[in-house]
Amino acid sequence: MTQTHQPLRIDIISDVVCPWCIVGYSQLKQALDATGTAHEIHWHPFELNPEMPAEGQNLGEHIAEKYGSTREQSLENRERLAKLGAGLGFEFNFTDDMRMYNTFNTHQLIHWADTQNLGHELKQAMFAAYFTEQRDLSDIDVLADIASKVGLDAAEAKAVLEDQRYAEDVRKLESFWVQQGIRGVPAIVFEGKHLVTGAQGTENYTSILKQLTGAGADA
Repeated sequence: MTQTHQPLRIDIISDVVCPWCIVGYSQLKQALDATGTAHEIHWHPFELNPEMPAEGQNLGEHIAEKYGSTREQSLENRERLAKLGAGLGFEFNFTDDMRMYNTFNTHQLIHWADTQNLGHELKQAMFAAYFTEQRDLSDIDVLADIASKVGLDAAEAKAVLEDQRYAEDVRKLESFWVQQGIRGVPAIVFEGKHLVTGAQGTENYTSILKQLTGAGADA
């Protein structure tokens, strides 16, 4: 008997300055492509550092303060991420003067982009802007330029951030996911009920997708 499946709903809670979020998504994408799974992805906001001031902080100093990591541990982690990224088609360019930023504006812009069906594209552009191009995500002009690269109007993007028109909506979404128990990202929810946390690897995501869709099962 032929089965017809609705696209698999995938909600991803993440932050654009979270390296494991882009790694996890890239692994999931490989699994989705390999299995040919029909799907729809919905991105949701999460701030790793909501108290971060607008000007940000040196990334190395931030990691040392937040996690107690030594410089050697930080460099090892950067090297590991760079290798993982290369295998997934994503380029990490870490430098000693890289900064951690407050990302509330990025989430507002992605929320706006989503109303124009370009939220997914802008999310990917934000990951690349931060990790590959080392752009200043605290600068509204920079964010507007990133938005323009995916087909959004730069002037409108700047206006969205200047008047903070989506601030309340984003705060509500952030609060909702925290209330659902999300404390770290990436957090991926399949079909609104199956939560998978962290970057699980392409093989594990492939297995999860097969279980959820029944792929490979006898017809």
